[in-house]
Amino acid sequence: MAIVQVTIVPLGTSSPSVGAYVAAVIDVLREAPEPIHYELTPMSTIIEGELDNLLAVVRRMHEVPFEHGAMRVSTSITIDDRRDKKGSMEQKLKSVEEKLK
Repeated sequence: MAIVQVTIVPLGTSSPSVGAYVAAVIDVLREAPEPIHYELTPMSTIIEGELDNLLAVVRRMHEVPFEHGAMRVSTSITIDDRRDKKGSMEQKLKSVEEKLK
């Protein structure tokens, strides 16, 4: 299972506010037919699932600002794809918490 961090920034809009764009992007995640799990953070969105599924979802997410009038979109992606053992967002957090004790 892979974990992807994605940040989508619409450019060329009439306002510096991006909340409406973020909400529209989250709709893509909510409606995704792929088996994914996601968490919205104040600065990005974290998605976990099979890498091919995640890339397909990110591609659709990238298109959303264009569909809502943005003239340019900057999308940053970080992929954590560990293949030696199964991992998840929850597992990664638990691992750090155990080391803090």
